[in-house]
Amino acid sequence: MKRILYIVIAAITIGSFLFSCEPVEDRESLDAITLTPATTKFSVVQNPANDHEVAIKNEDPNVIPYWHYIDSKGNELGHSNKGDDKIILPFGGTYKIFYTAYTRGGAVEAPPVTVTVAENDEAYFSDERWGLLANRTEGKTWVLNMVKPLEFVDAKYINSTLSPAGWWPLLSEIPWANLENKDWGEITFDLKGGYNVSVTQTNPTLGSTEKTTKTGTFNFAFSDQSKNDRLIFNGGLEMLHPNDATYFSSSFSFTNVRLVELTETTLSFIAIRADGGYLSYHLIAKTNTL
Repeated sequence: MKRILYIVIAAITIGSFLFSCEPVEDRESLDAITLTPATTKFSVVQNPANDHEVAIKNEDPNVIPYWHYIDSKGNELGHSNKGDDKIILPFGGTYKIFYTAYTRGGAVEAPPVTVTVAENDEAYFSDERWGLLANRTEGKTWVLNMVKPLEFVDAKYINSTLSPAGWWPLLSEIPWANLENKDWGEITFDLKGGYNVSVTQTNPTLGSTEKTTKTGTFNFAFSDQSKNDRLIFNGGLEMLHPNDATYFSSSFSFTNVRLVELTETTLSFIAIRADGGYLSYHLIAKTNTL
């Protein structure tokens, strides 16, 4: 019996030794990269009947393609990892399309292909809200409506024409809501080759002559019946505000604000305060103030 036990132990020990000498997995070294930017195989073809459409195609079955494209300002517009895809460029302007081939040995990036779009796609921007907000390529500038610049509302506030009005602070009677009637700056939207927005902010403490301007981009997210339209401001932009935490703090978010009213002459959107409350900014078209 003891001899049998010794034999079993010896067998287990030898077996363990043999298995431990085997590699855990069959490893392979990466292939050498033989592909060069000049030998990549792909095509970028602009539709001759519609220069807003660009067909992109990977013509090398041995690689994994990756595409990305930018506008003339270097803004990233989109990307794709499809072998055969279509890019839609609604704005007039110049664009660069980059192709990267991923091989077993690494990535190879081809020189970018430049395409030019003659003008904006009017069909794409046919919704009247583009005209109301930005006057399309002409641009449109908005300033605070100093008659009723701010409104405190709750989360149920959807559209000023559909919901009861919020609380309009009577500025002359509320010390902390003392918003001086002066030039607080302006916001300008336009569609000149992109979703452009600039904010000129008056310094709240140094007077109307001290202003700073920041530029960025925006997205206009439409919804059914305009009940939940969104404006997304990119580039760290801040909206017009006095230097008071009641109206503005670093926790305010303008990266995704709810649009509550948009007409030819009025624009209102909601920012979320630090305490979770909603603060609606009311603006009017600048031409309406002349």
